Amino acid sequence: MRLRLVRDDTSIDFFSRARIWLGISMIAMVIAFASFLIQGLNYGIDFQGGTSIRTQSEQPVNVAAYRAALEPLGLGDVSIAEVFDPTFDDNQFVAMVRVQAQEGDERIASETIEDIQTALRTVDPTMIFPSVESVGPKVSGELIQTAIIAVTLAVIAILLYIWLRFEWQFAVGAVLALCHDVILTIGIFSELQIKFDLAIIAALLTIVGYSINDTVIVFDRVRENLRKYKQKELREVLNLSINETLSRTLMTSGTTLLALIALFVLGGDVIRGFVFAMIWGVVIGTYSSIFVATAILLFLGVKRDWSKKDPSAGTRYGHIDT
Repeated sequence: MRLRLVRDDTSIDFFSRARIWLGISMIAMVIAFASFLIQGLNYGIDFQGGTSIRTQSEQPVNVAAYRAALEPLGLGDVSIAEVFDPTFDDNQFVAMVRVQAQEGDERIASETIEDIQTALRTVDPTMIFPSVESVGPKVSGELIQTAIIAVTLAVIAILLYIWLRFEWQFAVGAVLALCHDVILTIGIFSELQIKFDLAIIAALLTIVGYSINDTVIVFDRVRENLRKYKQKELREVLNLSINETLSRTLMTSGTTLLALIALFVLGGDVIRGFVFAMIWGVVIGTYSSIFVATAILLFLGVKRDWSKKDPSAGTRYGHIDT
C-alpha cells in the first residue's frame, strides 16, 4: 500500500483567499527589502574582507577576556563569538575571532596575526588556532558582483526555459515566485543578521533550482488538465492540479526537511548558515509553488487555443474572484 500524506480525493480550494496570500507575500517582500536597505546584510569574510581566526582551547570561552587581550593591539572593530556544536568534546571550546581588513591593506599582515595569537594565548596558554582565513577588500567586491551575476543569470535562464516549455504566463508566474523566494531569503538573513557568505549564494542557487522543480511539477499537471478538462474554468483546473500533486509536494518537502534539520543540528557551525538557508528555502519554495506561482497564473489567465477539430472547446481566461 502506498504511503500518502493526503487523501486522493482532496478538494482544497487554494484560491478562496488568493488575494490575501498574494497580499501577505507582497508585505513580506516589502519588509525584507526595507530590512535590506536599512540594516543591510551581515557580510561574511568572503564579501567584506578581513581575517577570521578560529580558536580552540580546553578552557571555556571568555569573550570579555579575549576582547581585553586584543584591545591593546588597536585593531579597530573586532567580533568575537563562541561556537557551539553538539559534536564537540566536553573539553573542546571553540570561538571565532573576526578582524576586519585594516584600512589601506589588502589583508592583515602575518605579523599582526601572530600578535593576535600571542595576545589570546595570554588568556589560555593551551589555545590552538585550527584555521586562519583572509580575504582582501578588492577580492570581496569582485565576489559580490559575481554572486549577483550568478543569481541573475540563473533566473533569466529559468525564465527562458519555462517560456519555451509552456506559455509566457507560466514563465512570468514561475519567475515572480522565484524572485519572491530569493527576496524573502535575503530578507530573513538581513532581519536576523545571520552571516552572509559564499555558502549562502550556493544555497540561493540551490533554492532556485528546488523551487522551480516544484513549480514545474504543478505546471505540468495544469497543462495536462487544461487539455483534459476543456470546459472547466481555469480556477477549477488549477485547484484540481494542486490537489493532485499535493501529496508529492508534501512528501518531497518533508523528506528534504528531515535531512536538512538533521544537518542543522548535527552538521556543525561551518555549514549551519547554508543549511538554515536551505530549510527556509524549502519551506518558502513550497509555499510559493502553491500560493504564489499559481495565483499569478490565475490572475494573468491562460488562453486556450484548441484544435479546430474540437469546435465545442472554447477560449477561457482565468481571474481571481473578489
